[in-house]
Amino acid sequence: MWVLTHREGALDDQKAIKRLKRGDINGLSALVERYQVRAIRTAYLITQDAALAEDVVQEAFVNVYHSIHSFDTRRPFAPWFIRAVVNRAIKASQRQRAAVPLDGLDDDDLDYADYLTDPEPGPDSRVENAEDEEAVWEALGTLSAGRRAVIVLRFYLEMSEAEIAEQLNIPVGTVKSRLHSAKHQLRERLVQQEEV
Repeated sequence: MWVLTHREGALDDQKAIKRLKRGDINGLSALVERYQVRAIRTAYLITQDAALAEDVVQEAFVNVYHSIHSFDTRRPFAPWFIRAVVNRAIKASQRQRAAVPLDGLDDDDLDYADYLTDPEPGPDSRVENAEDEEAVWEALGTLSAGRRAVIVLRFYLEMSEAEIAEQLNIPVGTVKSRLHSAKHQLRERLVQQEEV
């Protein structure tokens, strides 16, 4: 994963975007610095693959560079960018799942997952109190990429259902349905794992 750095201090999003629209790469550098960790965490939680998450985020930043002229500066950058990351992560995860079955994670990936997971407790008490993080990770892996995305947006990025609907460009009712079925599927999987 490439990381751009800049020497002029942090720019706010609007200034960074104006610079980028003028062709100044330091504008992109400021955006990478501000959003890279959040974007990788989001992509990783959806794809469950560190390398794929990095690729997704790199691709999203390259897209920002190429499409910044069409960005409406009256709108906030973060939701627009995170939506792009989420959509790319879902598509990449679906392509990967279709090509290779998920057999679990090796020890190296679990260390990386621990680094990327949000230190704040999630809202679901079963997940918060899970003694076996590997079981939770495995259960999350049983969800489709679309359901994982709503779980990540709701419980890790703490977005409201309306914000998720806007991010994914789907109706609020669809968000509610996906959240409900994803939580149900997670609970069932965790109960099955306890019984084993």
